[in-house]
Order: sequence, then structure tokens, then C-alpha cells
Amino acid sequence: MIKLWIDGDMIEVEPGATLLEAATILGKEIPTLCYLKEINEIGTCRLCLVEDERSGKLMASCITPATDGMKIHTNTERVRKTRKLNLELLLSNHKVDCPTCIKSGDCELKELSEKMGIRDNRFAGLKSSLDRDDSTPSLFRDPEKCILCRRCVSVCHQVQSVKAIVPEGRGFNTVVEPAFYNSLSESPCVLCGQCSVICPTGAITEKEYINQVWEALDDPQKHVIVQTAPAVRVALSEAFNQPAGSIVTGQMVAALRRLGFDQVFDTNFTADLTIMEEGTELIKRIENNETLPLFTSCSPGWIKFIEHYYPEFIYNLSSCKSPQQMFGAVARSYYAEKNGIDQKDLVVVSIMPCTAKKYEASRSEMAGDVDYALTTRELGRMIKQAGINIIDLPEEDFNQLLGASSGAADIFGATGGVMEAALRTAYELLTGEELAALDFKEVRGIKGIKEAEVKIGDMNLKVAVANGLGNARKILERIKAGEELHFVEFMACPGGCIGGGGQPLPATEDVLEKRLEALYEIDRNKKIRKSHQNPYIKKIYQEYLEKPGSHKAHQLLHTHYVVRGV
Repeated sequence: MIKLWIDGDMIEVEPGATLLEAATILGKEIPTLCYLKEINEIGTCRLCLVEDERSGKLMASCITPATDGMKIHTNTERVRKTRKLNLELLLSNHKVDCPTCIKSGDCELKELSEKMGIRDNRFAGLKSSLDRDDSTPSLFRDPEKCILCRRCVSVCHQVQSVKAIVPEGRGFNTVVEPAFYNSLSESPCVLCGQCSVICPTGAITEKEYINQVWEALDDPQKHVIVQTAPAVRVALSEAFNQPAGSIVTGQMVAALRRLGFDQVFDTNFTADLTIMEEGTELIKRIENNETLPLFTSCSPGWIKFIEHYYPEFIYNLSSCKSPQQMFGAVARSYYAEKNGIDQKDLVVVSIMPCTAKKYEASRSEMAGDVDYALTTRELGRMIKQAGINIIDLPEEDFNQLLGASSGAADIFGATGGVMEAALRTAYELLTGEELAALDFKEVRGIKGIKEAEVKIGDMNLKVAVANGLGNARKILERIKAGEELHFVEFMACPGGCIGGGGQPLPATEDVLEKRLEALYEIDRNKKIRKSHQNPYIKKIYQEYLEKPGSHKAHQLLHTHYVVRGV
């Protein structure tokens, strides 16, 4: 162990520990902007400076290893003044429009400016003049707000392995954007939004559609319905300063009604429908010796990733649309026909934890299913705009027909949830026997890759779950090398949908764990926990779709994907 003193307090740490880690153990708060543990440890912002008593040097604590006998000071006059100077220099080339910035309530730059007592800009001078990028349906870039911390670059490269953005240029002309100064739409960006989750300013954010939804709600000629993804109900409360993992399903439904939606439905209904179609597809591929492993297709960021980087596996993708898109297709056919609603008057809105869902709704293969996809963060803003105190609302239930779901659908929001839901149904459909133990704990948790063998009848089904695209790449490379798997669930975002690019901030590991457990709590408390036992799923097949995998089901609920360039 290494012994050192920080502000007079002795501490022992493991070799290799940084000064920042040592100070954190002692409960000392040192400001950082560029730092992301094990992802972006480069010391560029220079806000984490501390003073070494022996050498008299100022050191970036996030990258300086602790050494034996060190005496470090974190709060000297020199440290405070230098940190403040460095922050002022960052602000000198930052577009300051806090009252209108979408990130204002979550801006780390703004928060640190307040903590350090910055009241004016001493370095008013030349500022970068850069074009904004709104070329995609999902993300919006404003490079004039970028502080060059490179967090987004590190997450895109190291966690997601997409490498869609890089630092271009030198010195004052440096800008973080796609290579060759292209727009996001011209890059292999998968629009997962993980860059927007870790950006400390408003340089990369979700693309807002709140005004378009208000316009639809205010139009008396429009019949506006809304669907809510499972991960939203365990994260929305965080936008209202509630503890992570608080379950607000009933209050969310009540708030959506007060916003003016004509019907409030649940994406969980079509999550159950997805299991029926995808489970049938898996069984068919196994029985007919067709292409395996079968890959899940619920995550649009993952779909775009495979289209760009692994097009040889496109036929391994399930042809099922995601629950969001299935809902839109069913709403525009089954629901509209049963209620005599004209297609031109129907507006379908979805509330998703994911920025890539905005892109998915605009895909030409499925265009028209969903009109607008809002993130959890956007819904939080919309509720605040309406002056609704969601936490005090009485709980209300979803409208039926497209609002009933099983517990299996709720866990879609967690990594491994789609796999577990599918196994609950596939087991009983393949064996004709009732499954006694419903919890497949081998595929649970936020670990990046999980694997299991599940005995179904005479077959040992080899399954894997990967969350985060860097982990997806590892699984794909293993399959390319000849490893045998039968069924694989991929989710673009770390933790699955609970860690989606549109969820409330921050999305720390502790927060993800609490959201995860909340989804499993909802599942445990449901009377029906298997998708094929949902009575409204049985009803839609009896009245409209005939059976899973039927011609009509394929017309409405299935799609295809395309090869894209890198």
C-alpha cells in the first residue's frame, strides 16, 4: 500500500491509484470536466489541479498516480485561482446561452462556474464560429458549445466502438465532429446518443420534437395517442428530483392524459407481441435448420451498427419490427379500424428512453408507423411546461386494447430482458409444458456480456446477451470465428434501455442498477408474467392477425434491413 497525506489527512491506497481517487476516498470533492473513469482519463480540462508540497508543482489529479510520502493540498489559494482561471479560459470560447440551452439544468460547465464563483468573463475575445449540425432525426450538434473535453470521442470509440466522431483541426481551430468535417448523417454514427449522455455541456443533445407534439395535441381534428416504453416508467421520476428507480407508471399515465392525449397506451403490449413473433421465428429457424444464431432487433442503434459494420450478419437479424414500430403499425390498422378513425387524423407519439428511436421512426422501411418519438427527458420537460406536478398525481391505468401487458414485457427495458421474456414463451411453446422457474438470472445484471445454456426439451439452447456496442462487436467476432450460439440479444446502450441516450442524467452505474431492479419489481408484482398469456395478445390474434408468423402478421409486424457504408 502507498501512504500519502491529502490536506493533512493520511490515507493508504493501492499502487496505481490516482490522486483524484485517493481524495475521493477521503470525501474531498475535486472538480472535473473531462474525466470519465477508465474511459477518458486525459487531464485536458485542468480543473482537477492539486498542489504537491514537496515539488511545489500543480498536478492534474485525475492522471497523476499517488506515490509514497506525498503531501498534497487541494484547497490552497494557488489551486483555487488556477482552477478558476482555467475554467474562465474554457468559458471564453463557449457560447453562453444558458436560459435557452436544452442542457441548462444538467450542464456541468454551468454548475462548476457557480461553484467557483465566476461572475463575469474576463477574457472576452475571438470565439469559434462553427456550423450547427441537425442533419439526423435523433441528435443535434452545436460545436460552439463544445469545450473539447473529448468525453464523447472516448465513449464513441472505447465503449461503443463506432468511432463516428474525432477531433479535427489544431489549436483554436480544433472541432470535434465526424471525420473530414462531415455531418452526422454522412458518418457511420448509429445515433445511440451515448455522447449526449456524457457531454458536460449542450454541444450534443437529443433533437427535440416537443413543439410538434404540442401542435398535434392542440389540433381538435387530430386523434393523438401515445405509447410509453418500459424503461421510461422507472426513470421519469428522476426529472422531478426523485430517487433513481422510483416507479411512477400510474402517475406517468395520469400526466399524459392531462397533457391532452386521447388515449394512453403501453409499448409493453407490443413487447408481448414481439415475443410472440420473435419466439415463433426462433422456433421456425431451429426446426427448419435455418440461419442461426437469431439476433434480436429491438434496438435501432444496434440495427444501424450491424448495417454499417457487420452486413454479413443481416440475415441473422430477426425480421420483427421493434415494439415501438409494431405499436405504430397495429395502431394504424387494428386500433384505427376498430374505432373508425381516419388515418389522416391519427397521430402516433412514442415516449422512449432512446435517441435512436427518433431515427427508427423515420426509416423508409417503416415510415408512417410512428409520427414522433420523444425521449424520457423531453417528456419531463413537456410535463413541466404544462405546470403538472407528476409526483402528486393519483395513479391511473393505461387504456385497454393496446395497454395491457405481462411482466415479461416490462423487463424489455433491462439488458437481458428481451432474452428472458423470449425464453419464458419459447420454452412453453416448444415443450408444451409449463415453466416452473420464470427468472432466468443467468442473463440478468448490467455486466457487458452474459451467456447461458438453457435446456428446452431435448435441446441445449446456447444464448448470449451483450449491452454496449463494444461488447456486441466482441460477440460478433466470436461468431465469425466459428463459435456456436442459437439466440443473442443485443442492446446498443450500456445497461440496455435503462441506460438509453434519452434517459435523465446522470446515468451512473448505481443509477442503472436501481432502474434495473425497479423493472424486475414490476415484473414480480404482475399477475401475468408470460407474453403468450396476455389476454389482449390472444384477442388481437383471434380478431386480426390469425396466428404468430401469419401472412398478415408479416405484412404489419415484420421488416427488412439494408447494407450501409462505413
